[in-house]
Amino acid sequence: QVKKQCDQKLLIRMKTKCVPCSLNLDTQCPAGYTKITNGTGTPDCRYYLEIKTHTLSFPGCRHRCVKEFEQPECCQGRWGPDCMGK
Repeated sequence: QVKKQCDQKLLIRMKTKCVPCSLNLDTQCPAGYTKITNGTGTPDCRYYLEIKTHTLSFPGCRHRCVKEFEQPECCQGRWGPDCMGK
């Protein structure tokens, strides 16, 4: 039995929205994603507050999330929907 299907594993990364660090403890990643940061997350962003005519910028935190995704692919030398070849 020769292997026809050689799926590729892809890692999709994303970051949650920037919010005040004190509010970031409970932030969840979107469905299907796994949180890879702990506590209040990473303090590497700024969030903005509009007050009347001014916009204020504050340092904030966000979480990093990853999702593993398998992309179907044929092994070398094979092609088509059923990965036939040769």
